[in-house]
Amino acid sequence: MADFLVHALIAGLSLALVAGPLGSLVVWRRMAYFGDTLSHAALFGVALGLMLDVSPTLAVTVACVLLAVLLVTLQQRQPLASDTLLGILAHSTLSLGLVTLSFMRDVRIDLMGYLFGDLLAVGSHDLLWIVGGSALVLVLLVLLWRPLLAVTVHEELARVEGLPVTAIRLALMLLIAVVIAVAMKIVGVLLITSLLIIPAAAAQRHARTPEGMAVGASLLGVVAVCLGLAMSWFEDTPAGPSIVVSAAGLFLASFILPRRPA
Repeated sequence: MADFLVHALIAGLSLALVAGPLGSLVVWRRMAYFGDTLSHAALFGVALGLMLDVSPTLAVTVACVLLAVLLVTLQQRQPLASDTLLGILAHSTLSLGLVTLSFMRDVRIDLMGYLFGDLLAVGSHDLLWIVGGSALVLVLLVLLWRPLLAVTVHEELARVEGLPVTAIRLALMLLIAVVIAVAMKIVGVLLITSLLIIPAAAAQRHARTPEGMAVGASLLGVVAVCLGLAMSWFEDTPAGPSIVVSAAGLFLASFILPRRPA
């Protein structure tokens, strides 16, 4: 098997494993729009990375983390509804990133690769970032799973029980920010959120427990990555969108299978 295909497979599977439990929390908390906002900000991070001559992945990570902190701060201090604030920041940061890139005429950049992913171009350095970032997020999810689940089920009850609700919410947003940064190379900034929510939504219909849904979402993500890479290899389709199409197909198939009794 070619080295670039091995790199693509390892990177895709690493992301799928961590996207399952994290995507389950995103679905339960209805945070898909928040994920979209961070993913749009990723392109601005790419522009900053190229401008400052630093790793785009590192720049995207920093940009997404700073935006997550800014969102938490603004949600507590401003009168606007959350979806309005997210809409403003999502399109503003995406447009700012595109405008910034347009001024960098001396820098040659594959904009389509950043927007829709370029999984088959994942190199050894990219693979280190993706696997390392995914492993870090997965370990933190295991350690914080119970508090995150408690805050998701009933935030006020978790506050009464003494859990640091604001800190836990911020931790979840930071984990999403890191995953979006490492997933940029795989499915692109415009498709990242779909890989978080589609497998989780497909697993939700047949899961009996939160943990079962998280594991099921990870397994469906793994299958979607394998099917998407196979489609890209044999049919010469773009890898990132092929993975998302495969995940969407699995989601539709989840409605065909009979629902498990409670």
